[in-house]
Amino acid sequence: MQAFPPIYKNTLLQKMSALDVALIEPHLIRCAMPLRMGIERSNVPIPSVYFIEAGIASIVARHLGRDAETGLIGSEGMTGASVVMGGNRTPHECYVQLAGEGMRIDAGPLSDALCRSPTLRLFLLGFVQSLHVQTGFTALVNARCNLHERLARWLLMCADRTTDGRLAITHEFLSVMLGMRRPGVTVALQVLEGMQLIRAKRGLIEIRSRQGLEQIASSAGYGLAEAEYDRLQGLGQAWYASAPQL
Repeated sequence: MQAFPPIYKNTLLQKMSALDVALIEPHLIRCAMPLRMGIERSNVPIPSVYFIEAGIASIVARHLGRDAETGLIGSEGMTGASVVMGGNRTPHECYVQLAGEGMRIDAGPLSDALCRSPTLRLFLLGFVQSLHVQTGFTALVNARCNLHERLARWLLMCADRTTDGRLAITHEFLSVMLGMRRPGVTVALQVLEGMQLIRAKRGLIEIRSRQGLEQIASSAGYGLAEAEYDRLQGLGQAWYASAPQL
């Protein structure tokens, strides 16, 4: 199948077949995604799914008044994994961590398209699988790695989804994202800044040495989930190429 022309910034929409894009395109609406915008609420039906074009969304687990990020989504992916798997809700929250924009589709039309096209469901399930791999590694590093190693991995994951290596984020928000107390965030930032890998200002973190961060984050498994994403995307493209015209 011929790939759809790259009029979108979202990787999934870029690599989706023309026939599958045609199924959902009439329902896609370009929209702003402002900071802290709620996308999914815990155990509430998911109203819309977003193919992110710019910015970052965070999947956050919440229990007994405590929050911790379990997954990051940028222009490589989409929200609404539960919808792709045939459900309509999730126990987690999802909201915008870094402002941007995306292509929104209501959950109903997307579910209808998934029922009509097995190729669309299989293609999007590849991303869902890569997201599960990412969350698995996040659980591992949160349990086994030092704070500055976890922070280095998280900063690289954010940098992969931005263009200039500058992240507008507060210590308080970092503590939620990494599931650590604010004093721990401050110490981890000081360690990386002391190694001249980042520059931390009030509400802003600038990456100075990506290579140095990668060396630190390799102990936290950075690159493994990313490689799995690339592998699954390659499989999706190969499957599209060999699939019969539907």
